[in-house]
Amino acid sequence: MGTPNRETPGTAASDLPVVDALGPSGPYRASNRQQVTDVTGAVMAELSLVPVLFVNRTMKALRAAAPLPATERAAALARAAELFRTATLGGLTPEEYERAVTAVSGLPIGVVRTATRTCADRIAHSYRSVQLAGPRGSVSDWRDPLARTGQAVWTRRGEVLAVHVPGNHPGTHGFWPEALAVGYRVAVRPSRREPFTAQRLVLALREAGFGDDRVALLPCGHDAADALVRSADLAYGGDEVIRQYADDPGVLSLQPGRSKILLTAGTDWREHIDMIVDSVSRHAGSGCVNATAILVEGDPAPVAGAVAERLAALPSLPPYDEKACLPVQQEKAARATETYVLERARGTRAWLGGTGFVDELGDGSAVLRPTVHQVDSADAPQVGAELPFPCVWVAPWSRADGIAPLRDTLVLTVVTGDGELVDALVAEPTISNVHVGSRATHWHRPGLPHDGYLGEFLMRSKTVVHL
Repeated sequence: MGTPNRETPGTAASDLPVVDALGPSGPYRASNRQQVTDVTGAVMAELSLVPVLFVNRTMKALRAAAPLPATERAAALARAAELFRTATLGGLTPEEYERAVTAVSGLPIGVVRTATRTCADRIAHSYRSVQLAGPRGSVSDWRDPLARTGQAVWTRRGEVLAVHVPGNHPGTHGFWPEALAVGYRVAVRPSRREPFTAQRLVLALREAGFGDDRVALLPCGHDAADALVRSADLAYGGDEVIRQYADDPGVLSLQPGRSKILLTAGTDWREHIDMIVDSVSRHAGSGCVNATAILVEGDPAPVAGAVAERLAALPSLPPYDEKACLPVQQEKAARATETYVLERARGTRAWLGGTGFVDELGDGSAVLRPTVHQVDSADAPQVGAELPFPCVWVAPWSRADGIAPLRDTLVLTVVTGDGELVDALVAEPTISNVHVGSRATHWHRPGLPHDGYLGEFLMRSKTVVHL
């Protein structure tokens, strides 16, 4: 792509770098383009938007291509991970790539650097992670000696996967390469807000050996995005197009995290305050694994007050500052978020941010400072609210409330000595991950499922018998 140039809105864009589509014949520059702006409103690049015809031709080419042989996939993914982390791709060094992501996403530069390493680590472990998802009773190849007298073989549900990944955090790209690990060919629609991570990863995968006809980058508008989903065997992601297909069994839609912390009676919350604040604020509070609700068995006020005191000390800084730890948005977007939160918080007790939380930086951008609100009950509607900054709702919880207020949670950290409660939480289908004890909600390592294993969606077991 070249090093991003910055240009003020309304001026000629002919000299701007362009994020090209990457089709089966290499880069493609469409005449229809969309500007990519940073958090000050300055134009950094143009995104080449391909038409429906280009999408259809690319998907046909992906379907016709043979998967990379299984023996080569793990090595290729490891090479891609190293390239993603260290190489110059699309004209951007790793440092230039990280600054570009910081500029358009408003995430602090330190958060983006960490995301680069984390994403590379996940890609490197993709082959192992997807193997861990397979049932113990299945083998991966019908030629396996175990399959001679009848055996389940773990096999793909299709051949081509469409990926629509949101642009809230670069780390969201760390999981879909698992599809390449099991032989899918993949078409990625990048976020129009932050296309640089998708571009960098597709380029790394191609250079590592997956080839132009096995992984593609298809920036596009809504009509072409619909065509992308319809022409794939399976689709995965979290943008507005994917959400339209949420009831389709061939579509895996990423849901809001609504991650939570539960502190039961008999535990001293003061011993866990570092974990609580870290769960709310790490990654600038932008991730689906950040805690957005804290439920307390007993009086929640002391917890809310302590969390508010710690979060209030976080500085308001531009995203390039090495000490930045809070997200930045364009002023208009930040004010819209502020209006939404203040409206939703009516009737609650504000410990932090109750009269406003937008801190303008004077260049057209603004910091989203943390907010802490206390609600009256565990089933208050605010407990299910998730925002892309450190915004947390603190609620009372009792055994009479049961686990209903804890449902629909990506990660639940529960600080308790009650094994029966943990049994119930682990058994609850809508709680995806349970951390018992003082373990931050954002904790993860390669090989563990995020929201279930992606392989559970991509694969199935079938019986194979042969002489």
